[in-house]
Amino acid sequence: MERREVAAVLTYVGRLDPRTIRTDAGEARDQLAMWHELLADVPMATGQGWDVRDVVRKRVVASPYPILPADVAREWNAHYRDRLGRHTDPTPMADPDDPHAWRAELVATRDAVVTGRIAPTPHRGVTTGEPQPGLKKMLKAVGTYVPDAVRAELAPFRPARAAREAAIAAGGPDIFSVPCGRCSAPQGEPCRERSGGGVRNRNTKPRVEPHPVRVEDALAAQAQALPA
Repeated sequence: MERREVAAVLTYVGRLDPRTIRTDAGEARDQLAMWHELLADVPMATGQGWDVRDVVRKRVVASPYPILPADVAREWNAHYRDRLGRHTDPTPMADPDDPHAWRAELVATRDAVVTGRIAPTPHRGVTTGEPQPGLKKMLKAVGTYVPDAVRAELAPFRPARAAREAAIAAGGPDIFSVPCGRCSAPQGEPCRERSGGGVRNRNTKPRVEPHPVRVEDALAAQAQALPA
């Protein structure tokens, strides 16, 4: 703010809180100099939710003490950080080989956001909803996430998963599609068995072969899924 704008703010403050009024010419001059020193970088108002008068009014209502210029400056700093925190720098249009022009455009954009000339540019969030049409066809054309050759090499290191995949390939049910009624292994996880004595070591070792009751439940689920 310029000195005349700070003087207008002081006039408004004095109207709301007469304790801040200085009748002596020297004191009034010193008060104006102090407020201008602290608020020189603070705008009077912006187009995006900042107005010094709102800050002054809320502060006078909330605090029994006379308002200080530092109170206004702190509110502006909080407003400044909030707007920058909700902003993502867009890619500048300047030549990336010209770092000075690139930086100047970024600084100008941020200044426009802070001073309310433009709204913050938010992060691009992941949207919800139905998958893009044709996504399954595209994924099928790309192939599986783990190639068959890699899957075969990994089989010795994950025997439970290898046994599950072999059963599905042979036309059997997906054993992991149902929880285990014996060891309480959740859906998608292999069965487990006790690896030692004591309660702490119960059901901590994965089984290569699922429990028979889980196989029966998977067969029943597969039979129910088949068309009549």
